[in-house]
Amino acid sequence: MAGDHTLKLTDSNFDDEVLKSDKPVLVDFWAEWCAPCRMMAPTVEGVAQDYAGRAKVGKLNVDENPSVPNRYNIRSIPTLILFKNGRVEGQFVGATSKDSIVKMLEDLLG
Repeated sequence: MAGDHTLKLTDSNFDDEVLKSDKPVLVDFWAEWCAPCRMMAPTVEGVAQDYAGRAKVGKLNVDENPSVPNRYNIRSIPTLILFKNGRVEGQFVGATSKDSIVKMLEDLLG
């Protein structure tokens, strides 16, 4: 369910794409059966499009990739986590507005 501007993240590519990224990375932890996750998909894609070149945005399916969600204690989806230099810099649990996501990104990007 990754869009044109979002990365498809997996247990195997997470460290390289997220933790070792030279740009901030917003990760959407989601699942196909999750209605709020599907509701957030256009918002996440919009953020990815708006921040192309400045930040990366990826989606990680928690059903297909259980290792990373377990590492970050993901217990509820959707969960959005913003990483910078391999560290968690912000997090939303549950559906949230594009404005909230943009504010978190802007605060981090300066």
